[in-house]
Amino acid sequence: MLGVVLVAAVVRVGLRVPDGGMDNAIVVRAAEAWLDGRSPYADRHFLYLPGAVLAALPQALLPVDVVRFLVPAGVTAGLVGGWACALRIYGVPLRSRFAVYGLLGLALGFAPFGHLVELGNWTVGSALALPLALLLVCRGRWVGAGLVVGAAVAVKPLLAPVVLLFVFARRWRGLGAAVGVPALVSVAAALAMPDPAGFFTRTLPFLLRGEDSFVRLYEASPSAVLARLGVPQAGATLLAGCAALAGLWCAWRRWGRGGEEGAAPARVVECAVMLMLSAFLVSRPSYDHYLLVVLPLLLAGVLTPGVAARSPWFWVALVPQVPGFTWPWLEPGTRRAFKDAVTLCVLAGTVGWACVAGGGAGEQGERRGLTVPGGRRTGAEEAARSR
Repeated sequence: MLGVVLVAAVVRVGLRVPDGGMDNAIVVRAAEAWLDGRSPYADRHFLYLPGAVLAALPQALLPVDVVRFLVPAGVTAGLVGGWACALRIYGVPLRSRFAVYGLLGLALGFAPFGHLVELGNWTVGSALALPLALLLVCRGRWVGAGLVVGAAVAVKPLLAPVVLLFVFARRWRGLGAAVGVPALVSVAAALAMPDPAGFFTRTLPFLLRGEDSFVRLYEASPSAVLARLGVPQAGATLLAGCAALAGLWCAWRRWGRGGEEGAAPARVVECAVMLMLSAFLVSRPSYDHYLLVVLPLLLAGVLTPGVAARSPWFWVALVPQVPGFTWPWLEPGTRRAFKDAVTLCVLAGTVGWACVAGGGAGEQGERRGLTVPGGRRTGAEEAARSR
């Protein structure tokens, strides 16, 4: 049944979207512009680092009839891979009923899943890279995790906040990999372009201002939504910034809890997720499909006592994202950002509380032998070993 649902979604998008998705088309056009000798950053909606231009070249050279099906299939495969890595962080078997029904629930019951497949946005790279990186962290492979994060940032800088996880853990070699990979790739790619500094002179100012009328309609960050409700922009930005700083403090507290060297799955996941949610609260733009970077990680740990996903507020946060869910006065697509903002804020508050609450899952997980440096065994593996 799961396979049927996923394949049907790919086919539906392939038949409806002739260019592989609106956001994917932006990246492809950037690659085509580079092939024609023009600057990819002439399109202000191209919000990626220079390395993304080279990564998009294969799509720019493939026939449109292939791309229209290949892109949604690739996005779906990336989301499936991210879910599989999230499950393995907690030692959940990939063939278990929870693994199957959890992914089915994401595909059918979480609207951003379908949005991301339809848009073909490269957020899927981060949705796969973050669980994979955290899986490597839980196994003590910090340098490998840094390489994964760095490769994702080289294409799209969405995972840049996770670099702070390496700082919290004082894993400087991993930090060097996470920072060095995108820096080297970006410099090399930029030198091959007619406008080497385009990301800094065009894209970065656009991201900081958030003044695009089309993008503003779909931004879920509090600074954008509150401004649309009549709050002065300066005040909205200040509130969002304070919320982001509070989230950063929660992430720092979460890492500092449970022992200096501990790396229990819940501790790693909640710290990284809090860093990402803090960035989403203040970043411009911030879209609903960004939630797919963190939600599978939280959902995969729902069987672990004390985690954020065990809170009723976690499920309350997801209610606005149920396909077909409607609120009065919020039906038009251009007002969808209000529902997305509610989900983002409630989810950030839920994870933040889990981060600062004492006696959380991180300590419980360490006592149960989920994962610790030097041991690198899940609870299931420990039980099997004892037998």
